[in-house]
Amino acid sequence: MTDYDPRVVDLYDLDNPDGPDHDFYRALADRCAAHTILDLGCGTGMLTVSLARAGRRVVGIDPSPTMLAFARRREGAERVEWIEGDSAAAPPNSFDLALMTGNVAQHIPDAAWLRTLRDLRASLRPGGILSFETRNPAAREWESWHAAPPTERETAHGRLVEWMEVEVVDDRHVRFDAYNRFAKTGDTVIETQSLVFRGRAEVESDLRDTGFEVESVAGEWDGTPFGGTTRLMIFVARAR
Repeated sequence: MTDYDPRVVDLYDLDNPDGPDHDFYRALADRCAAHTILDLGCGTGMLTVSLARAGRRVVGIDPSPTMLAFARRREGAERVEWIEGDSAAAPPNSFDLALMTGNVAQHIPDAAWLRTLRDLRASLRPGGILSFETRNPAAREWESWHAAPPTERETAHGRLVEWMEVEVVDDRHVRFDAYNRFAKTGDTVIETQSLVFRGRAEVESDLRDTGFEVESVAGEWDGTPFGGTTRLMIFVARAR
């Protein structure tokens, strides 16, 4: 993969702060009495570090060396095992709980999706829990991204202008270029990313085919069941 610009990574936590999503996953870890947790696609490690405590083993895996370098500098980072890689790097039969938070599930292309779910199933002990969220394609959230005007803000790296260009490839795939123009240096950093919008029926079928039973699908972080119109689908599945 093409790694992230360190200046963009420095701003990641400001743009993705601790909130109700992290509260949901921390509560799930407590409810499951999870002693071993895998955070796949851990990024800068904000949630990962908060999951780590005495008597609990937490492993964070991410393919980005720049993200992991940031994570390793966090307060409490020494309580986490950090691994550079993808799901194939997950130790087998080791975890009570596996998570993919933020946009992780949607960043995984179709060619790697089922393999990733199988890897996660192999990493979990029988009866272990997998949880992740993904955007509801029916909400067509990408339409608001394309329509949004450029924004400006002051950052630790000076004034930053941001905007996005979106390409709808088909009814499941959206590609976008996120532009970051740093006024101090004149640099424009372009992050090209692709997201896969999988519907509920597809995700549930894929989970069943890779060794999971879906226990719940929420539409809100307070646990409200998914009703078909909310922006998110939050899955909790148990390893068979």
